[in-house]
Amino acid sequence: MGNSKVALYITICVVSFVVSKIVMTILCYRRWKRKQMVVQDSLSGGKLVMFKSSKMDTLKSNMLLKKTMKLTNKDIIGSGGYGTVYKLTIDESTSFAVKRLNRISAEQDRGFERELVSMGDIKHRNIVTLHGYYSANQYNLLIYELMPNGSLDQVLHGKSAPRKILDWPSRYKIAVGAARGLSYLHHDCIPHIIHRDIKSSNILLDYSMEARVSDFGLATLMEPDKTHVSTLVAGTFGYLAPEYFDTGKATAKGDVYSFGVVLLELLTGKKPTDESFLEEGTKLVTWVKAIVQEKREEYVLDRNLEEFPIEEINHVFTIAWMCLEAEPCIRPTMAEVVKMLEQIKVNALA
Repeated sequence: MGNSKVALYITICVVSFVVSKIVMTILCYRRWKRKQMVVQDSLSGGKLVMFKSSKMDTLKSNMLLKKTMKLTNKDIIGSGGYGTVYKLTIDESTSFAVKRLNRISAEQDRGFERELVSMGDIKHRNIVTLHGYYSANQYNLLIYELMPNGSLDQVLHGKSAPRKILDWPSRYKIAVGAARGLSYLHHDCIPHIIHRDIKSSNILLDYSMEARVSDFGLATLMEPDKTHVSTLVAGTFGYLAPEYFDTGKATAKGDVYSFGVVLLELLTGKKPTDESFLEEGTKLVTWVKAIVQEKREEYVLDRNLEEFPIEEINHVFTIAWMCLEAEPCIRPTMAEVVKMLEQIKVNALA
């Protein structure tokens, strides 16, 4: 009698467990369906996935798909290690940035799609929003929010005229915004995201010149093409933490180092790969350090900076050096960097 009760109890427990799993699966599936719309393209065999948002809800999926398929070289607005970027214009008030990536293996592609869905969940004022993607046989298209003021790299170093000249308040605002975005990826995302390629061209600027971190997660998602190891895996020369060359491992503290280089760019107006550095066999970090050690900081500041509070400038220099410490364990976290940058303005108002 006792054995039959135990068997019945075990059976009830197993059935309850299975039923609960089925219910959870159904609920998760329904939640997933609510979060995105999937449209099959019968002509190319591709698939368009639109993540639910106020902007996407007003668009007709077939029209978005049709216009996406008509993108040509005339629509190209940029290119980089991860692919070519196009401007997709829906109407006078609605445009997107579309990044084209070559497809990898079928197994890696399934993981790629899972990660893209996670990236679509990320909503932060300092991170570029991923609105959806199109998956075809030979390539993937990522549909991003369009940033009208381009990248920090273009604003600081672009040769097209007329070029915006960033004043100090704008540079400080960009530094804080980019730090907040990167801190969100490091500390608030589950799982945490290591960017791996923080640089001025991956910091985009919206209508109000607010910084938005872009291309996050792509270095993690993409498997290295043998001919593009330097761009897909190793990041970008001039921004890489010194320990990366020894270990080959990307870490959050490596992102912190790269952010320190971006701070120096904002202060000096110089690229890490400036031709003068290459000619002298040095780089931005060592060049600035040498001059700062001689207490001649004013000689490294961007000449386009006409007015600036020297105390704020010196504080940002100090934070940059903390980020650029040779030992990763000594560098602050991005959450700490955000607090230190924000404290500069608090002190100024005190």
